[in-house]
Amino acid sequence: MDEKAGAPAASELKTEGVGKLLWKYSLPTIVGMLVFAFYNIIDRVFIGHAVGSLGIAAVGITYPIFLILMALGMLAGIGAGALISIRLGAGRRDEAERILGNAFAALLVLSVISTAAGLFFLDDILVAFGASPNTLPYARIFMRIIFMGTVFYFVSMGMNYAIRSEGHPGVAMGTMLIGSAINIVLNPLFIFVFELGIAGSALATLVSNFVSGTWVIWHFTRGKGHIKLHLNNIRLEFEVMKPVVLIGLSPFITQLAGCVVAIFMNRSMLHYGGDIGVSALGIITGITMSLMMPIMGISQGAQPIIGYNFGAGEHGRVKKAMMLSCGWATAISAAAFVAAYTAPETIIRIFDSRTPELITVGVNGMKIFMMGIIFLGFQIVGTSYFQAVGKPKVSIFLTLLRQTFLLLPFIFIFPRFWQLDGLWLAMPASDIITSIVVFFFIVSEIKKLRGGPAASSSGALA
Repeated sequence: MDEKAGAPAASELKTEGVGKLLWKYSLPTIVGMLVFAFYNIIDRVFIGHAVGSLGIAAVGITYPIFLILMALGMLAGIGAGALISIRLGAGRRDEAERILGNAFAALLVLSVISTAAGLFFLDDILVAFGASPNTLPYARIFMRIIFMGTVFYFVSMGMNYAIRSEGHPGVAMGTMLIGSAINIVLNPLFIFVFELGIAGSALATLVSNFVSGTWVIWHFTRGKGHIKLHLNNIRLEFEVMKPVVLIGLSPFITQLAGCVVAIFMNRSMLHYGGDIGVSALGIITGITMSLMMPIMGISQGAQPIIGYNFGAGEHGRVKKAMMLSCGWATAISAAAFVAAYTAPETIIRIFDSRTPELITVGVNGMKIFMMGIIFLGFQIVGTSYFQAVGKPKVSIFLTLLRQTFLLLPFIFIFPRFWQLDGLWLAMPASDIITSIVVFFFIVSEIKKLRGGPAASSSGALA
């Protein structure tokens, strides 16, 4: 892809100040993710004030469903985005547009299957994911509306990777900003003015996804996209979709692992903490998700800087980009740690100030759950480093270590000894151990960088 098409200039990545580059590449993603995170928090706040703790618990129960939908969108979107960038870089625009059309077709098919399965088996899914007789009615109302707009969610989320890969990070950020802004405006309108309750929140999400999806389609048909979505390319071809799926398989598996953990966490919380515990978990995980958004923006912004300079043998710049991104991410994590320990009750009351039991359980849960949050920034940046330098197996291992190999067993084991406190403790224990492992992997990598490009290209799991 030439510089005019939106690709970063090679000289810029090699010569411009690392701090300035990191800010430039991270800012668009951070802004988009912060707005998205703010929407998620505000959404739960509105539901908490309109419906109460049961509404918050119901939304928390639906979280694994959104992870599944996101995983399916990533399966087609991330792989297509990577291949589109490669084809444009090679000057093969027709092939890039063919990949775009195939990915769009795949997203349509996945949305139809997801909607049908979701609506037909909705109650069974919600109960399996941790819904109680008290929260099931609210979760059912919420997800019936959400599933009706699945196609718009798949298109807006999946195709946004293609927008970013063709050299339009600003437009990709705009997709997130538009959807989140509409959601933030419509949520209080539908919930409080029209008195629709939890259905109003779901309807606001549906409308925002519709607008975002329409925006993305317009970009690739009538807008300034470097590639276009042509009707004759909207079909499924095995030879096109096979590499797309193979590339998207890693984030798909990672996302599904997170889904499995969320399901068992909800079910265990229902057993040990009841509906109040599930509600507190929904608040705390929502806050944690919002914290992760800007950290992920920093790690994504660092990837092209680290990747290019790693390939160019500029190991000093690689280490500087790594240290700066870790520093910025850790500063965010440290701020969250301080907030969790100095004002936990204030934070919980923002969501629901009318349920004393929720405040008590939430404050105690936040203090335990957030014990390892200070290490989260380093952990995320360190894990993404191995993606940037072409070692996806290491990155996958470190991600699965936290979510599957450690957290899942801890969810089953710890409560047997410490009841509800043990369940809260599962996450920080997983974070702390994983961060130690990431630290040793990074130290080993830094030592290899000193040995030159040849030495740094090898790894035990690469």
